Amino acid sequence: MAARERQSRDYLRRHRLPELLQRLGALLLYHRPENPREFLIQALGRVQAGNRSEGEYPYLMDEGNLAAMFGLLDVVGQGHITAAQHREALKTLGLSTEDLQIGDDVNITLDVFKEEVKKKMLESWAVY
Repeated sequence: MAARERQSRDYLRRHRLPELLQRLGALLLYHRPENPREFLIQALGRVQAGNRSEGEYPYLMDEGNLAAMFGLLDVVGQGHITAAQHREALKTLGLSTEDLQIGDDVNITLDVFKEEVKKKMLESWAVY
């Protein structure tokens, strides 16, 4: 690999640009705004405001989406999912499971699921 290419890859990795672009692309596809450029400018503004604790980060999943996702995982309607299902859901959403403090024998309720997903989403935006 050439030095210039290595520097470029290091730059992208250091600033987490592929992840940021993936998140922004997901937001675009989810919301499908009439003016994508203005939408992206506003989304980046929300990231900055969130970093300054002056606003909220952009959300890809709202309460209804999270409840629907939980329902798909809780196929028999027990009111809970397994820790393994919870981890896989976080991974599917592109969220980190590294510091997840939930044992394998713990059942996750809808409220815990929503809280954890929102927390992980906030953590994921906060790095930019």
